[in-house]
Amino acid sequence: MENDKRTGLSKTKLKNSFWKSRQELVRTEVIPYQLKALEDGVDGAEPSRCMENFRKAANALARRRAGKNTPVYPTDKWHYTDENAQPGAFKGWVFQDSDLYKWIEAASYSLGNHPDTKLESAVDEAIRLVCSAAEEDGYIDTLYTINNPAARFENLRDFHELYCFGHLAEAACAHFSITGKPALLNATARFADLICRVFGKDGKKGYDGHPIAEEALLKLYEVTGEHRYLDTARLMIDRRGTRPYYFDTERDAHTPDGEMKYMYNQAHLPVRNQKEAAGHAVRAVYLYTAMAHLARLDQDEALLNACKTLFDDITRKKMYITGGIGSTKDGEAFTYAYDLPNGTAYSETCASVGLVFFARRMMQADCDSKYFNAAERCLYNCILAGMAEDGKSFFYTNPLEAEPKTLALDERRSHIKPVRQKWFDRACCPPNIARLISDLGEYIFTENNGTVFINLYDNCTAECESAAIEILGDYTGSGKVNVKIKPKKHMKIAFRIPEWSENFTFSRKDVFIKKGYAYFEINAEQTISADFGIRIKIMRCNPNVRENAGKIAIMRGPFVYCMEETDNGANLHMLRLSDHPKFSFDGENIYANGYRESFENQALYSDNIHVGTAKVNVIGLGDYSIFASLVKFNIVGEEPQDTAPEETVPVPPQQDAEEGNGSENEGAENQT
Repeated sequence: MENDKRTGLSKTKLKNSFWKSRQELVRTEVIPYQLKALEDGVDGAEPSRCMENFRKAANALARRRAGKNTPVYPTDKWHYTDENAQPGAFKGWVFQDSDLYKWIEAASYSLGNHPDTKLESAVDEAIRLVCSAAEEDGYIDTLYTINNPAARFENLRDFHELYCFGHLAEAACAHFSITGKPALLNATARFADLICRVFGKDGKKGYDGHPIAEEALLKLYEVTGEHRYLDTARLMIDRRGTRPYYFDTERDAHTPDGEMKYMYNQAHLPVRNQKEAAGHAVRAVYLYTAMAHLARLDQDEALLNACKTLFDDITRKKMYITGGIGSTKDGEAFTYAYDLPNGTAYSETCASVGLVFFARRMMQADCDSKYFNAAERCLYNCILAGMAEDGKSFFYTNPLEAEPKTLALDERRSHIKPVRQKWFDRACCPPNIARLISDLGEYIFTENNGTVFINLYDNCTAECESAAIEILGDYTGSGKVNVKIKPKKHMKIAFRIPEWSENFTFSRKDVFIKKGYAYFEINAEQTISADFGIRIKIMRCNPNVRENAGKIAIMRGPFVYCMEETDNGANLHMLRLSDHPKFSFDGENIYANGYRESFENQALYSDNIHVGTAKVNVIGLGDYSIFASLVKFNIVGEEPQDTAPEETVPVPPQQDAEEGNGSENEGAENQT
């Protein structure tokens, strides 16, 4: 098992690149916009009530410290609204506090990338607000501080106290690591110490209903060196799913032998016995991230093997081609192997973000390209699709097919929005995107025992323990990169070979390939060039996925492409590629020759539904990550007249013409 030495944000800097532009978008647009949303200042957006709750909590504490009584309100709901809660009570979802913590985390990473005094002042003010809501024993959770402090830690399964603590701790670790300012870390440590007392070896045998506290405690351990945080995280992970179920104990209930409960919370079995990804998808990958982290810290092979099994189950049987996971809105959950419906997919943005977290922890423990192959798929597709190009609207769910006019008519699709939303009252996804993109420098390299692994390709510089490294190139455009290495000692560098690359070449021929990484010995300063041979590819699905029988997807490099009615007309399901399609790429969109089926017989059922004259059509496909954008794709969508189906058609001016590998007239629909 590996023990990595991370190259922190202070040592890895993106520059003039694909992801640098996204970091700048987050810094200049997303972070200010999200703070405004947390303050309920975005017209037409769902109110957050987040900052309002912290102010209420601080006021309640001030009154109690002054010897005054405060009202007691119910703590029995998931969601508190103006209709079901009194004016002075907590408002929003039980996890509302976490939105501010994720904002602080994203803003802290952004400060590490680009110092900004105005943003730093805003973060300092947010931290003062959080600290003002801390109780005498360190406890911070505005729901219970406002409504009823006596009800703390009574319902771990449902009401997210430890989840909110987890995001608080992750924000505190990020902020301290970047700025060196201790206020938030000190407040968080006091809360963590309380948790260690309440849930330590001699305390309650509890664990969180929505995992994240475990990973947060492990991060706190790494930042502070306090072993009690490691010990408590280990206890929570080891207790999970053991009998008697703690969630039964909370409810004075009993689960008979042979019956399993709490799969939704990944608490149905002890973690080392879990073989399939199950339950709420975000909760699952957050738990698995902590398991992989602990496995590395403890050198626990049994726990790491469980993580390998779970990772493979997700990526081989339960992941969409876009990197989306969680196929049903019922519980926002995994279902069963190969159940990947396109039109009803849940595919929450947060779940893909969590899968990237899991992939990074697995790579740190077990150097294999499959981890960042999955992370790359998530990053360039599902996660980017979750945020508009202007950073001011967002998708919560990310289906692969959507017909806007039917969404309001079908309860099975009620979770799908035809356009990105300004904000959500459950706004977990927007700040999750912001914190991941702002922190992406952490993900590009992994350093283990004298080998620097390149996991992601983007223009950057990095100071690793073994070498100074610079990456330059056009990975998403041409598939070519140059890596300059200035070694500080004898070392190795390992290039991840992308799973989409079939004909890769390196400027050095003395390459050793293992688990999808190309290794080179480095003794002197040099530059190694890589060409991953990017091209347009027709992708087919495992035949066990019944939903995709007869369907294909189109990819170019890491990007999945899709069609929209705006550019190709209605009834996208009627479009077909020609038998031997020719593709072209103009630097933004893909074009292909194909045709639209028409039917002369309009009967719903018939033994003689004749396929009418199929007319040649230039099919346009745009990048999935920007579908439903305000900026229209420049795609030709008209059908040329009086042309036979097999005739080659002209395509728009192109920078790069690329030939496909045959489609057998399969449909090319991915997204409306």
